[in-house]
Amino acid sequence: MKFICSGLVLSEAVNKTSKACAVRTTTPILECIKIEAGNETVTLLATDGELSIRKEFAAEVFEEGEVCVPGKLFSDFIGKLTDMELTLKTSERGLEICYSDSGSAIQTLPAEEFPEIDLTIGENSFVMKSGALKKIISETTFCCAQDDSRPILKGCLFDFKDKLEVTALDGYRLALSTAEIVSKSGEKQLICPARTLTEIARMLEGEDEEVTLYSQGGMMMVSSGDMTIVSRLYTGDFIKKESVIPTSFTTELTVGKAELLASVERAAILIRGDKNNLVTLEIGGSAVRVFSNSENGNVAETLLAETQGKDLTVSMNAKFLADALRALDEDRVTASFNGPVSPFIVQNAGDKESLYLILPVRNAQ
Repeated sequence: MKFICSGLVLSEAVNKTSKACAVRTTTPILECIKIEAGNETVTLLATDGELSIRKEFAAEVFEEGEVCVPGKLFSDFIGKLTDMELTLKTSERGLEICYSDSGSAIQTLPAEEFPEIDLTIGENSFVMKSGALKKIISETTFCCAQDDSRPILKGCLFDFKDKLEVTALDGYRLALSTAEIVSKSGEKQLICPARTLTEIARMLEGEDEEVTLYSQGGMMMVSSGDMTIVSRLYTGDFIKKESVIPTSFTTELTVGKAELLASVERAAILIRGDKNNLVTLEIGGSAVRVFSNSENGNVAETLLAETQGKDLTVSMNAKFLADALRALDEDRVTASFNGPVSPFIVQNAGDKESLYLILPVRNAQ
């Protein structure tokens, strides 16, 4: 194998592909990137058995061939050669990389050991605009669970109705967001790993391109331009959101998003390191008061607001509230409550396409 390409182009392609390389595995080939050269195109592939990424780019190919190289090592090394033209070729030394008047070699593994990636998934399909898909991913994945105690909660439920509804939760908070779809065919629900969705969002460019999501046999595939992502889906029963999202409330607060977020962020600084990371809202009259108290100090701020219903004092994890506020995109937000210990929701004051449900915390103070 031998080809010439731009160091910058190769580095960008390797960086995107290496996100699927396994870490801390007993199967070394899964830590590798497979390089295929042929027909004036270089194809990079990586997989950890759950997530697979395929990326193509144009190159001047002199000899066709394929080889596997350690992904992180290759990515780090090529990242230092972005301003050069590179010649890559295989030899008894491994993969030789020539640049300027210099050269290096990286040890390789046989390409035939690399697992096959199924690129024929296509039984069911869903078409969306790239901008809508990126937006709904950014609005939900941060609420997915981070640990393995309930693996299914490390994914988002994609529920294809007249619109796409995406739900994510970690046991303490829930995100629900809605987006338009162009067309759909086949099964109506998928549970997609948050890690996969993050890589899909990174892959997508532009706002108005049509993107097709394919699913079949517990697998999902998404292609955009010269890049393809294939992923296993989670299976099992996802929580029914209708059973946990309240529809009526005893207290409602409408306030400027930027003002409330800034106040919560200031309060969070002084409770940094506290176990519960609590911030308290005191709602009543035409104001909301934001409090936090810890060994580091305390915050007490008053914001003008519109309130309806009963006066209320309620405490919650400051990070959860701040995350929800950052994800909303209007100038004013509404928070709706049913007392100090029942789940409450936060939404845009106008557009209700997205909502965040948060469990409050009983505050001994």
